[in-house]
Amino acid sequence: MSPESQTPETPPAPTAPGAPATPRKAKAPDASRRSERSRRAIFDAALALVSETGYAKTTVEGIAARAGVGKQTIYRWWPSKAAVLLDAFLDLAARANEALGGTAESEIPDTGDLAADLKYVLRATVDEMNDPAFEVPSRALAAEGIVDPDLGARFTEALLEPQLAYYTRRIEAARRAGDIAPDTDPRLAVELLVGPLHHRWIHRTLPLTHAYADALVDQVLRGLAPRP
Repeated sequence: MSPESQTPETPPAPTAPGAPATPRKAKAPDASRRSERSRRAIFDAALALVSETGYAKTTVEGIAARAGVGKQTIYRWWPSKAAVLLDAFLDLAARANEALGGTAESEIPDTGDLAADLKYVLRATVDEMNDPAFEVPSRALAAEGIVDPDLGARFTEALLEPQLAYYTRRIEAARRAGDIAPDTDPRLAVELLVGPLHHRWIHRTLPLTHAYADALVDQVLRGLAPRP
């Protein structure tokens, strides 16, 4: 359309001297953004309180006060403080993974060296287990999951099973490549790797170290080695 054929814009009506300007229409608040800010504040408050005072002394009222929201806001989204803590912990794990450049679909590296790949992941797991930001809520959820089967099942389904599946797929790849015995049960092999790690962590029998993670991988892989 040429400039000559365009309809000229209608100029605004003149305003009488001293007359108030026509108010602009207020922009509606973004409810989703406000909800996300509240959700983030609640998660941060829940993790902070559990770390500072322990799970038993953490309350929904305390979380609400720390987050600057009403406790009815929390109960509208979660049925209990355990449910809040679970979602907060899952969010923490997702953000930590993202900070390391991973995604929800990230797999255990496959460099062709099974021992090196497993040591890399187990060392990272040891670091996480020794980090108070992860350790305290992990222990709280593990304990609460024993007395609350629904919470325990959700924790296992949302966090533990996906992590175990990464190990399983790496073991399956090693079996196809002939790096381990062809009759290896992948799930059993994974439990041989992570079971002792969690046992030492949950019972605090001995320190969790990189050296322990490396020795664990070496010991398990000797048992899974192909037989002549």
